Amino acid sequence: MTVPFSEVFLQELAERNDIVDVVGGYVRLTKRSGANLFGLCPFHSEKTPSFSVSPDKQIYHCFGCGKGGSVISFIMEIENLSFPDAVAFLARRAGMPLPEQEDNGESRRRERLLALNRDAARFFHEQLRAPGGQAARDYLARRQLSGRTVTRFGLGFAPDSWDSLTRAMKAGGYSERELFDAGLVRRGKSSGVYDTFRNRLMFPVIDVRGHVIGFSGRILGDGEPKYMNSPETAVFSKSHNLFALNLAKKSKSGYLILVEGNVDVASLHQAGFDCAVASLGTSLTPEQARLLSRYTSEIVIAYDNDGAGQKAAQRAIGILEKLDLRVRVLALEGAKDPDEYLKTFGADAFRNLLDRSENHIEYRLKTVQNQYDLTVDEQKVAFLKEAAGVIAQLPGEVEREVYAMRVASTTGVPEQVVQDEVARQRKQRLRRAQREETRAQLRPAYKAQKAAGGVRYENPRSAAAEEGIIRLLYYDPGLFSGREIDAARFSSPELGRLYAALAARKGGPVNLAALSEALTPAEISLLTSIIERSSDVSNGEKELDDYIRILRTEGCLNRGAPDLLALANQLKEQKGYGGKDGHE
Repeated sequence: MTVPFSEVFLQELAERNDIVDVVGGYVRLTKRSGANLFGLCPFHSEKTPSFSVSPDKQIYHCFGCGKGGSVISFIMEIENLSFPDAVAFLARRAGMPLPEQEDNGESRRRERLLALNRDAARFFHEQLRAPGGQAARDYLARRQLSGRTVTRFGLGFAPDSWDSLTRAMKAGGYSERELFDAGLVRRGKSSGVYDTFRNRLMFPVIDVRGHVIGFSGRILGDGEPKYMNSPETAVFSKSHNLFALNLAKKSKSGYLILVEGNVDVASLHQAGFDCAVASLGTSLTPEQARLLSRYTSEIVIAYDNDGAGQKAAQRAIGILEKLDLRVRVLALEGAKDPDEYLKTFGADAFRNLLDRSENHIEYRLKTVQNQYDLTVDEQKVAFLKEAAGVIAQLPGEVEREVYAMRVASTTGVPEQVVQDEVARQRKQRLRRAQREETRAQLRPAYKAQKAAGGVRYENPRSAAAEEGIIRLLYYDPGLFSGREIDAARFSSPELGRLYAALAARKGGPVNLAALSEALTPAEISLLTSIIERSSDVSNGEKELDDYIRILRTEGCLNRGAPDLLALANQLKEQKGYGGKDGHE
């Protein structure tokens, strides 16, 4: 069992990783409200900043999705790490040595998978240069990818063999189970395993920290699928990563180019466009969009010039504009994809194309227009209605008027006609949204639910008093001297657990970073939402008496609730709060 980190170490870790600096590496914090900084939440899509960072309290809290906590819980959430791994991440960032500990099982497993992927990437790269890699080298020559590009992206070759990788990795000390957990082998019908990637050009997927987390393989010759990605593993999630973002994040261009294929990315980088990324063979996901928004405020979509590419671009636009990103779209006329465009017209032509690329509104209207013959009255009417629907989604009145004028000019109808149709559809959209919101509010689950962490309070009056008790205990534990509070009376198990965790400290200073180990992310978010509110305790004694009176009057609705006082003692023993110096 892993020994908990000491209070002294976690306190120093938090002090040497200022939350504004850490969060600022992922979120553009530009809007100030009092002492707090605000930005767009990295955990859900939004256009209006509701993500708050408090330099004074060293906490973050999103008023939209309810997530919150300390610098440690932020790294746990944003990097999808366990508590020990998040602590190690921040320790490396601050140049702090980790205390001697027994290795965490989950952390050790992740490190082994990352090491295995790194060694597998080296194996594939060596095979590309071996005699058996001629077919892959011929393919790269046909695609005009240079040796420098091959090295820059760490490209490789998976031999046309059932077990070449398996044998090499086993010889390197990796187990069959580890190979399976990394998605590098599959189980056979009878027994044993076989290599997942065979006879494929291999593209290592490298995260923004430089770790090889998975692979994308392009088949050489006939067969399906054309591209194959690593399955979901403990270190790889296709929907949460982008190919070549580790390289593109360093670009000075001021924008990122989003393409569909890995070869497109490599060709663009080779031609000098070092800001290209791809979404690993899938449609852009909200998680990938949020990842992009950490590194840029502008996206240029350069998807394939076919029906599927246009459909994917429309979907990507809808996801990206929710994050308040500027979105432009390239029209790749005369070529099916960026790679072919570069080979046909050259880098200068592509640069000119970038300079005159359309904003996403113009692109969407042009895409709609291409579906109709405007010389036919029925189709002109259909176009007007669909174009008005696109314009009605625009938030700004000036934008709506400008594009309504443009559609009117295109169709030869009076401008007022288009504006009236836009206004009609906008009212419909607003009424529909209001009806959906009303229906949601009428649901029992919604009425009983608090925003932070999705916690439901069966007894709102008691829960309000319980939150008040927790807030006072956090800010002024001295108020509780001589006062006995029966934690078992808490109507909310979640609030009872928060009280138990704080009460276990026996009046000691609260280190929210340390509590990130004892509490779940949802509980930390709930605690953050409570302490984020007013911290004026000038009339604390009377407030506490009132809260205790409500608690005793309401009683505990859940008679089968766990013994929270016993839980407090258990937490105290686990963390060593009762020791001579309050530390381990």
